[in-house]
Order: sequence, then C-alpha cells, then structure tokens
Amino acid sequence: MDKTWNNKAWFMVVPVLLLVAFSAVIPLMTVVNYSVQDTFGANQFFWAGTSWFEDILTSPRFHDALQRNLLFSAIILAIEIPLGILVALSMPKKGIFVPICLVLMALPLLIPWNVVGTIWQVFGRTDIGLLGYTLTAIGFDYNYVQDPFDAWVTIILMDVWHWTSLVVLLCYAGLVSIPDAYYQAAKIDGASRWAVFRYIQLPKMGRVLLIAVLLRFMDSFMIYTEPFVLTGGGPGNSTTFLSIDLVKLAIGQFNLGEAAAMSLVYFLIILALSWVFYTVMTNAGTDQKTTGAPE
Repeated sequence: MDKTWNNKAWFMVVPVLLLVAFSAVIPLMTVVNYSVQDTFGANQFFWAGTSWFEDILTSPRFHDALQRNLLFSAIILAIEIPLGILVALSMPKKGIFVPICLVLMALPLLIPWNVVGTIWQVFGRTDIGLLGYTLTAIGFDYNYVQDPFDAWVTIILMDVWHWTSLVVLLCYAGLVSIPDAYYQAAKIDGASRWAVFRYIQLPKMGRVLLIAVLLRFMDSFMIYTEPFVLTGGGPGNSTTFLSIDLVKLAIGQFNLGEAAAMSLVYFLIILALSWVFYTVMTNAGTDQKTTGAPE
C-alpha cells in the first residue's frame, strides 16, 4: 500500500528558515563579502581577493592568539569535565537536598558574563579583593594585572567557577536516568565502586558528556567577555585570545577586511575541531558498546 506524504508541514518550517536566513546566512554573506575586499572609507570598496586570508594565516599575531585559545580550552576541558563528573556523582539522587543542590549548581550560570568578569576583577584585587588580599597576606606575590601567570590562573579559576555547573547538571541528568536495575545487578555481582562507574555510569553518561565537551570547548574557544573585563587581554598580550584580537582588529583598528577574513578562519577552526571532538567521542562510545564489560 503506497503511503501518501503530507508536505503541508513544510509551511510551518518556512518562518523558521526565513528567520535563520535573516539572522545567520545574510550576516555571514556580508562577512564573506568584506573578507575579499578593502576599503578606504566613504563606503568605497576595492577587490582584494584572498590577500586578507594570506595575511591572517601567515601572521604571528594570529598564531600566538590561536595557541593561547587552544591551551586555554585544553586546560578548561581537563579541569571541568572530571570535576563536573565528580561533583555529579557526589550529589544526592533522592531527598530534600536534591532541589537545593540543583539550585546552587545553577546559580553561577544565571550571572551575566560581564558581571562575572567584574566580580573576579574585584575578587582578585590585592587591596580589597578576598582572593588577592588573602594570597598576598599568606606570602604569595599575586598580581593578575602585572603577572601573566597570575592572570592565566585567575581566568581559569573564573571559568571553572562559572561553567563547571553546566557539566555537573548535564552529568547529573545522565546519572539519574540510569535504572536501578543496573545497580542491583552490579550489587549482586559484587562489582566494585570503580567497576560500577566504568561499566554502568560512564557509558550511560556518554551522550551528555559529548554535549558537555562540545559546549565547553566551543564556549571556551570563543571566550571574550570575561577575560576582556578582567584583564583586557593583558598584561601585554598574554591573555589576548582570538576573540579579543578580532574585536581589536575590527573596532579598534577598523580593518574590516582583515577582521572579516579572521572571523571566517576562526569559524572554520571551531567547526573543524568540534567535528573532530564529535567524531572521536562518538566512535569511542560505539567501540565501548561493542566491547562491553569483561566477563
């Protein structure tokens, strides 16, 4: 019996497609247009070809900012993913403390990015900030404004405080969705705590961990507001990430062509690395399912 397809549902999708085209595709095409042209003002543009892309890809400034971004994202993932899993495992699964823990975990996520940067800017001051004053009082020569290492540590702590809760909530959602039958079977078999985590909890959290890794990688790689408010990219250029450098190039120097080319390269790097993360973690999850637990 032949099926009759009803294509009227596509009319419901048309408004969404138009909205996406207006908010994403059209601005993207504008950036592509700027990336192959140059201007001397007065709304006069001249064809530049791929010269802006060549300048960006051979620029030491771009390479340095890219290395800072990659290092920052690697540190953030190495800290926040294990820490988020550990906190999620420690949270209660039943009882009155569940909503209390969930609300406490969600609080940092509700604070706007610029406010987070301002909070840690005051928090790290050595005269009135709790963190800066305490570290100075116990003998540490801490000054995130002048020392690049201190600036990096402060930005990392700020990001961990702000975004680890997202990993916690995602992992907690994966944990509470595991049926009790799995734990009962593991208890009957005499499985250790590590075995339960390795063969039950971790595989069941695979999907949410994939989402957590992708979200945290993209957010950390595109970070702008918090470090800009906290350090302004300094001291020197030690915390000037690609996003900060891009804004300086576009707004500070008003170099629209080079900034457009840089934004496209930036976008393609994020897209490629996100695809790599997704492919690797998906394949790892598939291999884990086919292998299974040992006898």
